[in-house]
Amino acid sequence: MSLGPEDVAVINGYVLPMNNQAPIPDGVVTFSGGVIDRIGTAGSVDVSGAGRIIDARGGAIMPGFINSHTHNASNMLLRGLDEDAELWSWLESMWKLKQNFDPETLYWASLCGLIEMVRSGITCFNEHFDAYAVEPEVEALKIIPLRATLGYGFADRGIYEPISEWSWKALENFGEKVARHHMSADGRIQVALSPHAPYSVGAEMWKLTRKVADDHGVSIHTHLAEGMNEVRYMQDTYGTTSVQWLESMGFLGPDVTAAHCTRLNDVDRRIMAERGVKIAHCPVSNAKLVSGTLDLGAVTDAGITVGLATDGPASHNTMDLFQEMKFAGLIHKDRTQDPLFLPTRQLLNLATTGSAAAMHRPELGRLAPGHPADIVVVDFDTAHTMPVYDPESTLAYASRADDVRFTIVAGEVLLDDKQIPGVDETEVRRRFRESALALRARSGA
Repeated sequence: MSLGPEDVAVINGYVLPMNNQAPIPDGVVTFSGGVIDRIGTAGSVDVSGAGRIIDARGGAIMPGFINSHTHNASNMLLRGLDEDAELWSWLESMWKLKQNFDPETLYWASLCGLIEMVRSGITCFNEHFDAYAVEPEVEALKIIPLRATLGYGFADRGIYEPISEWSWKALENFGEKVARHHMSADGRIQVALSPHAPYSVGAEMWKLTRKVADDHGVSIHTHLAEGMNEVRYMQDTYGTTSVQWLESMGFLGPDVTAAHCTRLNDVDRRIMAERGVKIAHCPVSNAKLVSGTLDLGAVTDAGITVGLATDGPASHNTMDLFQEMKFAGLIHKDRTQDPLFLPTRQLLNLATTGSAAAMHRPELGRLAPGHPADIVVVDFDTAHTMPVYDPESTLAYASRADDVRFTIVAGEVLLDDKQIPGVDETEVRRRFRESALALRARSGA
């Protein structure tokens, strides 16, 4: 059956369907109405009647990257401010700016971050809001409509004690947030609950978070087992580990995404596997803040779902999953002293299918008929990628964010041959820069 004017065909590329499906060296992907129709070899689909043909010659056609843990708006404003710091001292210095955020500043930060993500081939992200104001990013997502799960941040301990009252009120009235934003924008936007971490959230707030999640059927997105300071704090305060403390309250479940998890023991991993907790793995951020390296082999052997994530641009400096894939491959090979550990296809899976599952959106991260048309085209015709003996190796170790030519979400072309239609990027950067510098000045940072 031939295509019609409502169809789009992406042709002449190396198709990587992911989800354990074999690549198609000279392939075609077609979609209409935001959904993938067909995937096949060149010549197997008559594309002559398509309303638009995108020629991916010399490149890869693959699912959009899924960023399973990040802080977009808040961390865009913190990028490069406190380098060469350990996690807890870094958190304290970042709080000086966070408490001075305002909606307009967060809007321009959100929009600039969305530009960075769409240009790097990220089609969906899992936002942990430590900015404590989600609405500015909701507005920015109307301009650049990526998929997102927006996690409302809560805390009531330590440096975050000043937001305790706000956190309790937001939790108690969370149904209003669900009614306003969950499954909005044709399902692209979801909301979640994001208690900050075991060292910054008390037991009663964790218990209420679990109840609210169950009542409203939304996911939970938190930080867990991140660094030795957390290990010492939990042992000194509760006499146990973060995972075992949350388990004792009946908090853990398959709706939980736990970021980092660099300090897990065998009991922690067994509990997480039994409860179906997912992990968002952030190797660059963890290395930079000397938080440790996730024992990926032990985690996957336990049967825990793992996705790849950038964390925020304050602790990673970019939201570039190409960098994250490469670093993950390198650090785990070195950690295990096994060059065969984490082969290139597994790296690509971590950034797509694995990350989609880790952030509770398993319909994403793959190219298959009936699945959302979230597609990227990555150019291989560059000096830094040639001669491309192995496209998967090229993507994992040589490609860069600026090699992305097309980013398509729900069938809408958001990055069109390296241009973002309808967005004045120069103006966005100007407004963001001015807002960020003003924030720094009034915060005394």
